[in-house]
Amino acid sequence: MSKIFEFMKKKVFSVALLSSIFWMDGQEKDSLNQKSIEEVVVTGQYTQQSINKSIYKVEVIDAAQIKNMAVTNAAEVLNQNLNILVEPNSGTGDSNANILGLNGQYTKVLIDNIPVVSDQGMGNLVDLTKINVNNIERIEIVKGSMGVEYGNNAVAGVINIITKKSLTKKFNAQLSLQEETVGKDYDLYKKGEGRHVQTLNLEYRISDHWSVTADINHNDFQGYKGNLQGYKYLNKGDEKLRGNEWLPKDQLTTNAALRYAKGNTSFFYKVNFLTETINFYDNTLTDLPLGNGNRTYTANDVDYFTKRWIHQFNIQTKIGSRINYNSDFSYQTQERMSQRYKYDVPNRQTLSKEDKSTFYDSTIFYSRGMFSNFLESEKLNFQLGYELDHTSGYAAASTFESNNNGINIERTIFNYANFLSAEWRINELFSIRPGVRLALSDRFDSQYSYSVTAKYNTTAKSDLRAVFGSANRFPTYDELYTFVVDNNHDIRGNEDLNPETGYSAGLFWDYNTTTSGAWKLSLSFSGMYLDVKDRIENVIVNNQPLRFTYLNVDNYKSMVFGSGVNLRKNNFSLNTGISVMGISQSLSTGTVVSPNNYNYYPEANLGANYTLDKTKTLFALYYKYTGKRRQYTHKASINPAVDPGEYVLGEIDGFSMLNFTLSQPFFNNHFEVSTGVKNIFDVSTIRNTVLSGDGHSAANDNQNLFYGRSYFVRLNYNF
Repeated sequence: MSKIFEFMKKKVFSVALLSSIFWMDGQEKDSLNQKSIEEVVVTGQYTQQSINKSIYKVEVIDAAQIKNMAVTNAAEVLNQNLNILVEPNSGTGDSNANILGLNGQYTKVLIDNIPVVSDQGMGNLVDLTKINVNNIERIEIVKGSMGVEYGNNAVAGVINIITKKSLTKKFNAQLSLQEETVGKDYDLYKKGEGRHVQTLNLEYRISDHWSVTADINHNDFQGYKGNLQGYKYLNKGDEKLRGNEWLPKDQLTTNAALRYAKGNTSFFYKVNFLTETINFYDNTLTDLPLGNGNRTYTANDVDYFTKRWIHQFNIQTKIGSRINYNSDFSYQTQERMSQRYKYDVPNRQTLSKEDKSTFYDSTIFYSRGMFSNFLESEKLNFQLGYELDHTSGYAAASTFESNNNGINIERTIFNYANFLSAEWRINELFSIRPGVRLALSDRFDSQYSYSVTAKYNTTAKSDLRAVFGSANRFPTYDELYTFVVDNNHDIRGNEDLNPETGYSAGLFWDYNTTTSGAWKLSLSFSGMYLDVKDRIENVIVNNQPLRFTYLNVDNYKSMVFGSGVNLRKNNFSLNTGISVMGISQSLSTGTVVSPNNYNYYPEANLGANYTLDKTKTLFALYYKYTGKRRQYTHKASINPAVDPGEYVLGEIDGFSMLNFTLSQPFFNNHFEVSTGVKNIFDVSTIRNTVLSGDGHSAANDNQNLFYGRSYFVRLNYNF
């Protein structure tokens, strides 16, 4: 293993050296053919490519759409997309993307092609509320297994967040202030209510070749009480009404980037820093005698802190006159700490405070490099690439939601992969791209991923894409190393787990035309199939005494069929779609197995924008419907040591989300006022009987999705 590690280190240094040589070699070459931002994508491409020419089906949410939604983070943006459900955890404050019915463990989240650090590694289970939108140029989404291009955990799809890089002015500064209610709650004071957002963006073009950007975003979410009464409330009797259903979260995010472009060479260095504080208010109070018949009531509250650094260096150049070289190097850290304190509720003062302690800590070095355009041929091209990551992780004896039975866990995982694909343009109408990846790990056996993608121009206005891909999901830290054993629990991780394997196949047809009335019309139809084998599940391995562990026992299948329409003319645009998804799961407790028939549910969305000619007033409406979902879930018995229980068909209620925004510019677009309503139908909690209990706790029939209807006002000023 040490020889492999030494080989990997040499690989890193050699690639870094090559980067410097290629940068110097390419400075005097011809300029790159940069296309307009609205027309190009980079996800799954050899070089940035027109979206119509992309061999993959890439969905794009651009900066204009994001601005019109008046959203504050990536979680709110992605919730509008079909077959994506951003699942919030009101207890931890995190929100992960569920794609094609699979949770955030199966989705790879990238920023400028770099996987983002998380508690469970990198790229998967990323908290989307930690990604602000003020410097986003567009979000690219590819659904289906993308293991060849993006490696492990890209089973259900890839979300690639592209930040702004092109400057149109010598200097630009933009200040934005947004005030928003949280349900019915709002005020401006400290320890108040509502959401308060302040953003400053600065851009400066130093010369024709150099530019620098910086931004800072403060997002102060004061929590949502819901059916509770907030941190000031003094419980009466046995009631537990103190606290918040959605925990208060205060985030500060800063970005800075230095960019260079000349001839065939461009590079940028970018740094991102995030600090976040989450407040947990205990709903159980303790009677504290003060003497002389006086008493007060205290709560054991906790503050949680996150600090995250992301450093990235990217270089794009040419070797000689033909070969394209694109490489990224990234160093990322994330530390999560907690601080417990005793709070006097009636007198509203802190009586004592413990020192801060780290409960999660991750350090990652990551690099990815690609070479393409080797041949002097317009018909044949191929790409050779490598990817490596070195992840050091630490989980304390007491984490955010559970404990490790007094044991601190420190582990290091090293992964390395080579991937190769070739694109053959057989003629003007038909092209095909096969690909393969070999992934090596110091913890798991070698893994292979495969892909075959084809694109056929059926007419001058339409094209057909067929995509097959595979990807692996590596076990998370919890699945490998959990150890919770006490009088009431026996839940253990399993270091012998194998990676899961996912396969997907999709067919996509797109049609674009312009009518005689100058209407631009786009139609699309799609079908996709996803199969995940050897899924990891927490199962009963011993009845007496009762013991749980993680095993590769389950299988998962989903099918989705959808269509979409985009209609545009002058100041009006309409985008709408509908899909039907079916999910089949073969679940096992080790003793009983669930039925595996498909259960289907519909989704639909609509986005409409209209701008008045004279006043430039913008009206924007966004709607999404998610139908009732049915899924088998394990129903435990009263005595699981004797009776293993049974699988029953649970339900997740359907719901509709509707948002409306009105924006009015002034002073030649230097000043803009926006106002609107989010979650007009006032959705907060829905009934969910699929959530099953585990070794920790019983199931809850309700699922928090949103925090009710909210109203906002946003002020933008461009200097």
